[in-house]
Amino acid sequence: MNWAPVAALAGVLSLRMLGLFLLLPVVALHARAFPDATPFLAGVAVGIYGLTQALLQVPFGTWSDRIGRRRVIVVGLAIFVLGSAVAAVASSIWVVILGRALQGAGAISSAATAFAADLVPAGRRTRAMAVLGIAVGASFTLAILIGPPLAAWLGIAGLFWVTAALALAALGLVLLTLPAQAALPRADADGPAVPRRLWSVLAGVCAIHALITLLFVAVPGLLVDEARLPLAAHWRVYLPALVAGLVLLTAPLVLWSERRRTAVWPQRAAFAVVACGLAWAALGAAEAAAIAVALALFFGGFNFLEASYPALIAEQVAPEQRGRAMGVYATLQFVGAFGGGVLGGALLGTVGARGALLAAAGLALAAIATVPAPATDPATARGA
Repeated sequence: MNWAPVAALAGVLSLRMLGLFLLLPVVALHARAFPDATPFLAGVAVGIYGLTQALLQVPFGTWSDRIGRRRVIVVGLAIFVLGSAVAAVASSIWVVILGRALQGAGAISSAATAFAADLVPAGRRTRAMAVLGIAVGASFTLAILIGPPLAAWLGIAGLFWVTAALALAALGLVLLTLPAQAALPRADADGPAVPRRLWSVLAGVCAIHALITLLFVAVPGLLVDEARLPLAAHWRVYLPALVAGLVLLTAPLVLWSERRRTAVWPQRAAFAVVACGLAWAALGAAEAAAIAVALALFFGGFNFLEASYPALIAEQVAPEQRGRAMGVYATLQFVGAFGGGVLGGALLGTVGARGALLAAAGLALAAIATVPAPATDPATARGA
């Protein structure tokens, strides 16, 4: 098969997400500098992006079912560029909030994921989703390394312009490399976007994103307070853990899943590995190296689940409803992340970082029950 369109989609998502990751650590500090800012409005400026993303993933995914994936991605990137420009020239906290809301309104994740599923045969979809996930993860890593120096050099307005330029580059990549239309049957798309048997899958989606958010609520404090590692040096733990997890666990799990497409064991094994990593972080030594090993286990299982769930959904939903189903998937990612943040904050205040991680390990074990047997026939899956 031709992997070039998948690589192009990975490039589009990584360019867009790189801009967002560059902004994430500095938006709140920038927002506070405006004369009409309050701490609450600074928080709104950070979080409004996620709200508009969550609200628009399903509409954008459904729209992509009707007019084609590429057109929706083009429109979403254009809205994102507009939002970046609005925030770059803002002289009021309210304009920053508007710009951030517009950035989130370019909600292309569901259309991009559905596009990848359209282009790749069923037996290779987990691998394709892993490619997309690795591209986004690489953007996050690069942003950690270059974000602070860029912010110091260009200022926050300059960083918003960089974000706009990256989105324009992604737009050019879409127009130059992606086919104008993925193969979409024009059948009646008014049936249920989410088959009944997929609700357990979507519960798993919520669980894994709650777990990643809960992890990042608890682990930074553990590294600072117990491992005595300053915040600026945390990447020395995260980066090797991410790479080791991808190479030693994610890649073998992907290959296992592709060989045994009707088996549930790769997904169940991944949740078990995630639980082991969280338990190791909760109960193990406080040294940075020991925490890195625990994180390698977590990232190895998490990245496989992040790749396998959209592939599983794509196999069980008819192509003409795939964008809408991926919109539900993307929305529940945000719901899970929100729930994980709330739960993590509550646990951190009552049982501490190690107690929160131990509770997360229990949640990961419980999530094994959400893994259904994949259905290879979409018609069968929809009737299940």
